[in-house]
Amino acid sequence: MNKTILHIAILTCLIISGCASDNKENQRQSENYPSLKFSKNSLDYRITPADKFDKAGLMFSDQGAWFGYSFPKTDWNAIGFSGPFLMTEQNGIWISPMLTRLLLQTTERHPESVINFKNDLISQHSYSSHLEQILKNKNIQLKLELVFLSGHTALQRITITNISKQSIQMNANLQGGVHDIEIKLSQEHGIVKLSSQNSDAVGYIQTINKNESVALLDEDRFADFQLSEFTLEPQQSKELITAHTFIFPEYSWEDEQQLITNSDFDEVLNSRKSEKESQLSALITNRKSNFQDTTYAEVLAKAHLTLQNNWRIPAGEIKHDGLFPSYHYKWFNGFWSWDSWKHAVGLSYYSPDLAKKQMKLMFDFQNDDGFIVDCVFRDTSIEAHNYRDTKPPLSVWAVAKIFEKDKDLEFVKFMYPKLKKYHYWWYSKRDHDQDGLCEYGSTDGSLIAAKWESGMDNAIRFDDSKILKNAEGAYSLDQESVDLNAYLYAEKLYLAELAKALKLEDVTSLLAEAASLKSRIQQQFYDSHDGWFYDTNLEGNTFIKGEGSEGWTALWANAATAKQAEAVKKRMMNPEKFYTRVPFQTMSADHPKFDPLKGYWRGPNWLDQAYFGVKGLRNYGFDTEADQATIQILKGPEGLLDKGTSIRENYHPITGEGLHAKNFSWSAAHIIMLLMEN
Repeated sequence: MNKTILHIAILTCLIISGCASDNKENQRQSENYPSLKFSKNSLDYRITPADKFDKAGLMFSDQGAWFGYSFPKTDWNAIGFSGPFLMTEQNGIWISPMLTRLLLQTTERHPESVINFKNDLISQHSYSSHLEQILKNKNIQLKLELVFLSGHTALQRITITNISKQSIQMNANLQGGVHDIEIKLSQEHGIVKLSSQNSDAVGYIQTINKNESVALLDEDRFADFQLSEFTLEPQQSKELITAHTFIFPEYSWEDEQQLITNSDFDEVLNSRKSEKESQLSALITNRKSNFQDTTYAEVLAKAHLTLQNNWRIPAGEIKHDGLFPSYHYKWFNGFWSWDSWKHAVGLSYYSPDLAKKQMKLMFDFQNDDGFIVDCVFRDTSIEAHNYRDTKPPLSVWAVAKIFEKDKDLEFVKFMYPKLKKYHYWWYSKRDHDQDGLCEYGSTDGSLIAAKWESGMDNAIRFDDSKILKNAEGAYSLDQESVDLNAYLYAEKLYLAELAKALKLEDVTSLLAEAASLKSRIQQQFYDSHDGWFYDTNLEGNTFIKGEGSEGWTALWANAATAKQAEAVKKRMMNPEKFYTRVPFQTMSADHPKFDPLKGYWRGPNWLDQAYFGVKGLRNYGFDTEADQATIQILKGPEGLLDKGTSIRENYHPITGEGLHAKNFSWSAAHIIMLLMEN
């Protein structure tokens, strides 16, 4: 049966060169790239996938590519990298356990002519810039390196070094195979073409070394690159460079082929190292002064790499770069609005350009009335865009934070009218009684989508909610939410900042609206008896009780009085309520409905909510408590500060257990926010 793949191109060239020792290379890396070293083995990429859907391990990706690689975890005799893992079909599949593997043989004709490296793995190291591994037996050392040339192509280099005292004659084959994923193989003028039955994408396999021959083997083994015989003298090396390209039809294969042909592996690798060094340095050197320990540099490097692995270039429906919530979870291979706002703020600290693209991605899907879609996907035949709801209004916050970093007035000028239209959409379509306080809701009248619009899908405050019709295509819950109105208050202030930068007359009216809304928040949503902010009914005379993380959003937005903030702080720092092993979880630990394992938004700690809590404390001068909580938020989750373990979607606040999706972007983005100045 034929197999599925988007695009493959394999380029192989042979170069004679010397081989530097691993120790010297590590020393150079520390000297030339002092921040890059913090990313060493930050995530554990070891997996030999058992089948195309195996998600037991993590995958390394860069440059926005829709594919990634890992280290083989077993069978060192298979010389290469696991994968690639494709995020192009079926929401993520492995094309192969190892798409291209090296087979070395001596020219002697006897059963032991195959050069074996079984159990001879020396090291596997990952960095944010590249992957590398070393295998060695008594005669031969192999160094394997993988780096992304572009968002379409990954280069792999194998350096074969004779470490014996005698010359060795050998030949090499590059072989590979694919899973049962429906692909048709053909050969045209020495190039192997791969045509998918499920995609209009086309793949190519080719070599540029004229002394090599290529052959199709069968439908499970796609090609065999037979390299010319060669001799290695003692301490002499030969390089085999392979390129895998997965390219969408809107990009030019001819241009990419030219880029590959003109590439130099060392130049590409050094370029990636310099790029990552610059980004990591921007994070590590700008940490808060009391978080200078190496541990915090390493967790920043892990957060940076998490965002990198989820980065995707434009394709299909998507016209700008953006980040998945998690490539590792099959239903998160898309782009969500409030995830995007949070990703953009995290990205702004080291890559404002990518942050701006992330913002533009979602606003490409803005309706004429200002509505922003909840989530969008590259291929709507796999999953459709969700227009049933939007997400909490944090987009102006994100743009303002990006503007703080790079002062790009043209970007603000482009975004401002879109942001303003989205802001006032809430008052047009989500204010049922037109009293100036908004509600979450949906476009289709469904209660579940209205709860989704809050982002806190099954929070206990929505347990008894009902849906009300405002107008055609506009529905609200029968409650006014404190977090929504706190976000809108913050948006008015941030819009005023942007309007001032653009010299617009909106500043005065926005500040007046903000002052009025601030007073309403303080009066309607705050329960002086409990010392907490709650949602209320539409009339504003009944609190919807149950302490949740929405209670400190008024502090995050600077909308509370000093007295109110003091009372909220006391409850936040209470170990019986919110100051747990992983503090500031989504609801109070002493509530009867608290259930982190089954609750999703009924108990787990989501790091975005924890960040809002910490920032709220800082806004009111509670820096000691904020520092204490930050340390505990990072120390409490299992594996968060360890090498190898991925950053999770959320955490059990009592045990610290990582819950739900691995390699989660907004968790990483908020780790950056927790540790950075400003």
